[in-house]
Amino acid sequence: MSNGIHHVTTISGPARRNLEFYTGVLGLRLVKKTVNFDDPRTYHFYYGDEFGHPGTILTFFPWERAPAGQVGAGETFETAFRVPAASIGFWTQRLVEKGVVHETPARRFDEPVLVFRDPDGVRLSLVGVAGAEAEPGWSGSAEVPAEYAIRGFHSVTLLLQDAQPTGGILIDVFGFAEAGREEQTVRYQVEGAKAGGIVDLRVVGGFPRGNLGVGTVHHVAFRAADDAAQAEMVRKLAENHGLRTTAQKNRDYFRSVYFREPNGVLFEIATDVPGFAVDEPQASLGEALKLPAFLEPRRSELEAVLPQLA
Repeated sequence: MSNGIHHVTTISGPARRNLEFYTGVLGLRLVKKTVNFDDPRTYHFYYGDEFGHPGTILTFFPWERAPAGQVGAGETFETAFRVPAASIGFWTQRLVEKGVVHETPARRFDEPVLVFRDPDGVRLSLVGVAGAEAEPGWSGSAEVPAEYAIRGFHSVTLLLQDAQPTGGILIDVFGFAEAGREEQTVRYQVEGAKAGGIVDLRVVGGFPRGNLGVGTVHHVAFRAADDAAQAEMVRKLAENHGLRTTAQKNRDYFRSVYFREPNGVLFEIATDVPGFAVDEPQASLGEALKLPAFLEPRRSELEAVLPQLA
C-alpha cells in the first residue's frame, strides 16, 4: 500500500522556536535537517516517526521575516495527527501545562479530536484512533512516553469552493474512496491505510481566499511508490482531469512533481523512495545539517547565515 499523504509542508516563524515545539512539546523526531533547495539560506525541517515513514512527515520552511498568512478557501485548514484513543487526556493535560492554545476536546466522525495551535498559529489536531496503541511510537522523546506518542498523520482538511473535482482526483489519481459526510465535510479515505490515509474536504462556498505566509500550509504531498507510479498519476491528471504537473524535481529523499488542484491548493506527488536514510544512518537521523550535492560547495557560507538552533 503506497497511497495516502506523503508529507505536509508548512511555513513557520523562528527556526529554534519551531524545533523546540515539535520535538519538545509534541515529541516528534527531527528526521532531517536540511535547507530549502530553492532558498538555501532558510532551513527545511522534517519531523516524523522513528524512521521518517511517508504519512508521518510534517515539514517546515522557517521564514523568520515572512508576514503572517491568512487561512482561507483554496488552502489547508487543519493538519491532524493520530494518537491512541486513550491518550487524549494525557495530551489535553500536556497542552495545558505547556500553555498551548487549544479547544475543548470534541468528536468528529465519531472520534475524539483535540484542536490546538502551534506558536505560529498553525491549526493542528490530535485524533484519538482505536487500535493506534498497537502501533509503534517514537520512544526517543524526553517528555512524551512512547505509549502516548503521535502515530503519524490522521488527515488534512482542505477548505474548498467546490469539492467535487478535487474528490474526483483523490479517487481516480490517488486511490481514495468517499468514506462519509458530516455537515459541510466530505471524507475520503484510502482503504487499509493507517498513517496519512484520510483527506477531508470542507465546502465553504463564498469564503474569501487565503494568503500564504507564516502559519499556513504551503502544500500537501501524496505518495507514489516509485517513479513509474508517479508517472502514471501524472498521466491520469493530464488525460482525465486536464491538469499538468511540473517537471520532476529531485529532493534527495524523494522525487516530486507539483500541480494546483481545481480549487487552487498546491499538491505534490512524492515518491516513497529513496527515503531519509539515504545520506545518514537511521539511528542518527536529523542530527547533522545535510545539503544537496549542488549546495555542498556553499556549506560554510550557508552555515554562517542559517539561524542558530542551540
